[in-house]
Amino acid sequence: MAEELLTIDHLTKQYGENVILNDVSLTVHKGEVVVVVGSSGCGKSTLLRCINALESIQGGEICLQGEKIEQEGKNITALRQKIGMVFQCYELFPHLTVLNNILLAPVKVQKRREEEVKAEAFELLKRVGLEDKADSYPRQLSGGQKQRIAIVRALCMHPDILLFDEVTAALDPEMVREVLDVILELAEQGRTMIIVTHEMQFAKAVADRIIFIDDGKIIENSKPEQFFSHPETERAKQFLNMFEYKRK
Repeated sequence: MAEELLTIDHLTKQYGENVILNDVSLTVHKGEVVVVVGSSGCGKSTLLRCINALESIQGGEICLQGEKIEQEGKNITALRQKIGMVFQCYELFPHLTVLNNILLAPVKVQKRREEEVKAEAFELLKRVGLEDKADSYPRQLSGGQKQRIAIVRALCMHPDILLFDEVTAALDPEMVREVLDVILELAEQGRTMIIVTHEMQFAKAVADRIIFIDDGKIIENSKPEQFFSHPETERAKQFLNMFEYKRK
């Protein structure tokens, strides 16, 4: 089996008395694609934000390649560079061109040579079909184009793991496919990814493993064929039946 890249042990996240994540444990191996599903408000996005130390935690620990991830840890800046995160709302700087959005962190934070990063950026833009948009500004792009740029920006940091938080949720239906195709290609390349999504057909196609969260707890952790064909819990059956009903 591939090496353990990310380990989450007995994670607890709460706001006051409101428990968002309750004793969550999970191991992600190098090259694995883990898709996290569940109803809105169950804690999926919060889990990703805890992994990237964008949220403090109240119990347990999260480690990347054996290094503990803590908001106030001395190594947090270095660890965050190993974790690429793509948000639902793109998070592109509106006053910068596409190319400068991509160059900013590798050049300023990682202190890499601009020409080296620029060459890589153009290669990645070509791969996602946007090499002609390098000098455009975010306002000139469609939602699907912005999301593909956000993915390129994350890739240029050479992360060990990529986190995707509902990256198609804000897109028009015709733009969803172009973003999902990029993520499918990354999976084929062996990238380690944790993906939060409501796109069940996409989850079935891309996942090595499905994590089903309900009320802040992992209640199913299985291969996609097992989860979608023979879910173990009644709650998962209800969840999947709801999506079948929506499709009809």
